[in-house]
Amino acid sequence: MASVNKVILIGKLGRDPEMRHTPSGAAVCTLNLATTETWSDNGNKQERTEWHRVIVWGKQAENCAKYLAKGRAAFIEGRLQTRSWDDKDGQKRYSTEIVAQTVQFLGGNTGATREDGNGLNNFTPPPSEPNSDSVFGSHNSSSLDDIPF
Repeated sequence: MASVNKVILIGKLGRDPEMRHTPSGAAVCTLNLATTETWSDNGNKQERTEWHRVIVWGKQAENCAKYLAKGRAAFIEGRLQTRSWDDKDGQKRYSTEIVAQTVQFLGGNTGATREDGNGLNNFTPPPSEPNSDSVFGSHNSSSLDDIPF
């Protein structure tokens, strides 16, 4: 039986993108995306916000850093990835994040805009990383150790 690891999110950035480069020069951008759920509980409006850490690689990462900003809406499609490391005290730490395969910029008037005028900035650069069974495409885990996030 095959398995599926796919995440689709539409939300707003909680802060400006953080752009870095690995020692080998690969671009990596971290996005903090908020999704908000609202519901009514006995007539009282309730709201819950979830925060998602999104990692974007390559040319797509560079475009995210260039065109996205705090408050901007984005559509993210990717996969869940959990990684672990030892902190300075030797404690094992874990982080689950979304490794983006597609990022589309929504709303606003910056970036590449679709001609149909629906307000959707549909800028999806081709993925610069090949699909792979490894953790982050062609990037090895030793290059990830140098990224402080």
